[in-house]
Amino acid sequence: MAPPPPATLPLADRVKALAQTLQFGWFVGHLTLLLTVFRYGLSYITFNYYSRWAKISYRLAFISAAATYGIVVYKQYIARGKLTGSPLQIAVKLLGDENVQYLGMALVWLYSRQIPLALLPFSVYSVFHVATYTRTYLLPTLQPSPPATAAGSASPGSPRPGTKQSPLAENIGKFVKQYYDASMYLVATLELGLLFRLVLSAFTFSKGSWVLLVIYLGFFRARYSQSSFVQSAVARFTARVDTLVSHQSTPPQIRQGWDSFKGIIGQAYESTDVKRYLGGAAGPSAAGKKPQ
Repeated sequence: MAPPPPATLPLADRVKALAQTLQFGWFVGHLTLLLTVFRYGLSYITFNYYSRWAKISYRLAFISAAATYGIVVYKQYIARGKLTGSPLQIAVKLLGDENVQYLGMALVWLYSRQIPLALLPFSVYSVFHVATYTRTYLLPTLQPSPPATAAGSASPGSPRPGTKQSPLAENIGKFVKQYYDASMYLVATLELGLLFRLVLSAFTFSKGSWVLLVIYLGFFRARYSQSSFVQSAVARFTARVDTLVSHQSTPPQIRQGWDSFKGIIGQAYESTDVKRYLGGAAGPSAAGKKPQ
């Protein structure tokens, strides 16, 4: 990504140059998502989640999410001309990218019925993206830092080598570093909880619930194969259930049913491994990229 505008430019010119970048549109998208989720949250806690403003906020949040991930996908593949190869190779490359997966799910949620829990994983990502952009681009543009007095004084995570960060930028950097892993595990837990929510809807035969569940199962299967945080969340949930069903008071039928269920899930996971059928068609470039 390009550095912030030069500090030698006037403030108006620096802001104008920053606002003309795709990265600024990406930032505005994440900020809009957070604001609309906050507005929807106000409606939700007051039991007005089907009011006009609640509906607008909910849909606009996913429009913003789709826009931000769309920008990342565009910069990653289209702008750089990386969509090369056969149609199958292109499809595998795109479907294996986590940003494409989140873009697809944002569009799915946009056109589906309201499920408030679906907003939360996107919101957690947006908190860190807004914080990082503010620290790396917005603050240096609005208030450029003076040059560092000593050579090599810039920290590895500083937004501009050779400059001294403002106290606010340093605090933002500490926040991101301290809470990033915990927040990614929170996202994984929320996505696992969302899976249970969709399963419950499917068993109650809500309209379109089975189609939505199948789509989300494909998304979650990809997330599990690419994210150590999702794997940890699933492993922790499985261990808890194992502990519960291993209790002496648990009927043998329940223990057998749980073991059979785990076996079926394991077989389904293995049978849906695309690499088994495509061999090397995916290639190294098909590896998932961190959601942005």
